[in-house]
Amino acid sequence: MMAYQQMAYLYDQFMSEAPYDKWIDFTENIIEDSQVSRIADLGCGTGEIAVRLAERGYQMTGVDYSADMLTYADSKANEKNLSITWLHQDLRELEGLANLDLAVSFCDVINYITNKDELEDVFQQIFAILKPGGLFIFDVHSIYQVEHHFKNQTFADVLDHMSYIWFCIEGEEVGEMFHDLTFFAQEGDKYIRFDEFHHQRTYSIEFYHQLLFEAGFNNIKVYADFSLENLVHKDSERIFFVAEKA
Repeated sequence: MMAYQQMAYLYDQFMSEAPYDKWIDFTENIIEDSQVSRIADLGCGTGEIAVRLAERGYQMTGVDYSADMLTYADSKANEKNLSITWLHQDLRELEGLANLDLAVSFCDVINYITNKDELEDVFQQIFAILKPGGLFIFDVHSIYQVEHHFKNQTFADVLDHMSYIWFCIEGEEVGEMFHDLTFFAQEGDKYIRFDEFHHQRTYSIEFYHQLLFEAGFNNIKVYADFSLENLVHKDSERIFFVAEKA
């Protein structure tokens, strides 16, 4: 297995318990009374959410900065005979998308946009690719989650043929963290090492709400932890935003 395939495979293995079906259910609960057909999954990774939505009949486009992840995502879609368009793009430079019913960005992808100016630009670009009345749904880590459950913590996991160790390092700003990850994967009679370094930052609910409003969104709703019934409280861990293009 080539290195890029191995890295994408590793990601899938360690994310195998991720609540993908909860993201799907949350999305369909939001859009159940609307005529949604064309959806973009922004920061689609290995395609788990895009594939699941395509299986439910939506016309999907997956966008990701990693060509390696997209290659792996495409193989999944092909195995299931699904037609999904994959675009190798940075969310800060979206091209070729227009008149979408819905854009989703899950699994804290938006937390990788750590700069206020870039976040403003991303929201404006997403606004531009939606049709009037189109929706943008995304989630972020809450500040509580970052400050109490991630910062300066060490995580590790060992599977049959692979393992990882993950150091989460505190940043200088509230809600900022750096992830130093090392993966080991068995290949034949030896282990291959992969290293990754990620930077994330989350902001207050009021901050995201204001940037969405300034980008042109209205009817902005906020939820917590995968439920339309969960009120946001001080120890909510994952915050969901639903915003409509005016």
